[in-house]
Amino acid sequence: MAKHQIDVSVKSAYVDNQSAPESNRYVFAYTVRITNRGSVAARLLTRHWVITDANNKVQEVRGPGVVGEQPYLAPGKSFEYSSGAVLETPFGSMRGSYQMIADDGVEFDAEIPAFVLTIPRTLH
Repeated sequence: MAKHQIDVSVKSAYVDNQSAPESNRYVFAYTVRITNRGSVAARLLTRHWVITDANNKVQEVRGPGVVGEQPYLAPGKSFEYSSGAVLETPFGSMRGSYQMIADDGVEFDAEIPAFVLTIPRTLH
């Protein structure tokens, strides 16, 4: 078992009632589950997101914690939260990383695998 292993999974959904396609506003919600699969507890310090729309416009978002928290994950524990993103196109993608610090003082990045933001029935 690795000492420092954080698994990240994401589910995304289109938010129709907050979107305005005629104004190039597409709102997506996503739920992230962060699980400590390592043997050492760790705290999430900061986040870094790379959000890319269908026009290859890239937004980078950095900041402390997630949803106002810096969750502490003991081995085997998970933290789940929901947030959102607004794009100018009906589809795009997000990826990134969380910067973590383990109880043994080691700082490391937990990768957030790329996931797609898309309105239903646009990708076949």
